[in-house]
Amino acid sequence: MSKKKRRIAEPAPFLTPLFDAHTHLASCGAREESDVVALMDRAAAAGVIGVCTIGDGLPETELAFTAAHMDPRVWAAVAIHPTKAQQLDDVAKQRLTEMAQDERVVAIGETGLDWYWIDKMEDCASRDEQFESLAWHMELAKSVGKPLMIHNRDADEDLMEQLRGYDNTVILHCFSSPIDVAREALQRGYILSFTGNVTFKRNDELRQAVAEAPVEQLLVETDAPYMTAEPFRGARNESAFIGWQARAMAEVRDLPAEVMAKQLTDNAARVYGIELN
Repeated sequence: MSKKKRRIAEPAPFLTPLFDAHTHLASCGAREESDVVALMDRAAAAGVIGVCTIGDGLPETELAFTAAHMDPRVWAAVAIHPTKAQQLDDVAKQRLTEMAQDERVVAIGETGLDWYWIDKMEDCASRDEQFESLAWHMELAKSVGKPLMIHNRDADEDLMEQLRGYDNTVILHCFSSPIDVAREALQRGYILSFTGNVTFKRNDELRQAVAEAPVEQLLVETDAPYMTAEPFRGARNESAFIGWQARAMAEVRDLPAEVMAKQLTDNAARVYGIELN
């Protein structure tokens, strides 16, 4: 019996303007300038006018930084992922501090806490290493006046405690926490960024969070190459497919898709401090 072919994702009906608030261009295969431009051209054909690309360890963060200087539609965030927090040595700190001051870098991230992988991934950073890394990135973001982009997996209580009293813009990327966490985060003024998981059937609480949030505190992202939206869940993701979750968010809020798209893109421009045409 032949194996079932993996589904190939397709863009949603054209919708613009859209901004992918969190993607991983290098992990999508876009490492050379020609590949970055090709990926962004595909995204533009679906209505995307810009993206923020991310790394995990320092090598991929360098690729994100470089991509932001290859194509004017690309910006970057810089950090060490929490599962790799043990790699935040003095050399990494110096380089991240340098990159953080660049005008094409619009956020410090993704940093945060990830308790899911501690017992599942070899060489995953310990809790103490993740706490220390998060604290360092929090100070870096504040010192350069740029948003802190948070990764959170199975660490709601500890994360919210670490962020308590932090007076800087906070983006909760790939938001996937319960509604009570969403409400507390929104009350604190945090930005909730939603991926394709907002379209998954079981995630009613995520859609409830979208419905309840002040519209100015919402972003949309792909987290590509992961988190592809329905109806292509499980397929390889990229920025061209962001329209599916943007349309789902519009439906939840009973807004025309074009109105929701513009609001989300205006939010990205404001949060990241950039001009989008």
